[in-house]
Amino acid sequence: MNITIKENFNADLHGFSGVAIDKNWGATGMKLMDKMWKEVRSKSLRNKGINVWVYEAGDKMFAGVELEAPPGTGTELEFKKIHLIKYASYKHIGPYSKIGEACSKARDEMNQKGLRTCLPYLEIYGHWTEDESKLETDLLWCLE
Repeated sequence: MNITIKENFNADLHGFSGVAIDKNWGATGMKLMDKMWKEVRSKSLRNKGINVWVYEAGDKMFAGVELEAPPGTGTELEFKKIHLIKYASYKHIGPYSKIGEACSKARDEMNQKGLRTCLPYLEIYGHWTEDESKLETDLLWCLE
């Protein structure tokens, strides 16, 4: 694996938060993401088009997108500011169904290197393509 250590990741996200009941992260993330895109599209909010899933303590999750301008009034979108001082990063290329496997391998490698992670953990989904083998997802672990 090619895990890199980086500094200073910042993102101003707009989206929705929820709790992953029974740790059902995929279903929770999809529900939140679909709700977020419905709101973004209904308000014609210009955005960067990249889905960001934020995993937090207490089985909380946030699905959002970076907007090109503040949304103004009349939207239900929640705001979440992300700032990671130091983090580990891995680019997963391939089907979304293999992200869990990539996370396990990355965590094993980070443990071997003595890296300690903490929340939040982020998944940043690149632009969609029909060819699943070319899907790109950046995985970011906050480091202690």
